[in-house]
Amino acid sequence: VQLVESGGGLVQPGGSLRLTCVVSGVNFDEYLIGWFRQVPGGQNREGVSCFNSRDRSVYYPDSVKGRFAISRDAAKNTVYLQMSSLKPEDTGVYWCAEADYGPYLKACIATGSWGQGTQVTISS
Repeated sequence: VQLVESGGGLVQPGGSLRLTCVVSGVNFDEYLIGWFRQVPGGQNREGVSCFNSRDRSVYYPDSVKGRFAISRDAAKNTVYLQMSSLKPEDTGVYWCAEADYGPYLKACIATGSWGQGTQVTISS
């Protein structure tokens, strides 16, 4: 399986970006993708959006809820992360990965392959 992200860049606070993750080598319909990020100085990658395999609902942590939106285009084998009202604290490296929502941890859990990552910088 191969995951390739794109769409990162430098944006001013309050701006928007759309990240793209193209998936190949697997049956896209059976493959759930989530988005993760690691902010500067952060020790762990934070899941910012993922699907729940049990009911296909979408999870967002409070830090991005209402500002980020994940979507899938099966015809293009692509998952998007639309980010709006971006803040400087959203700066970091963003990855897509095979992932599921973990109800006990109440967080996105990476379960397989990762992309190479894309840098997102929010700065004026």
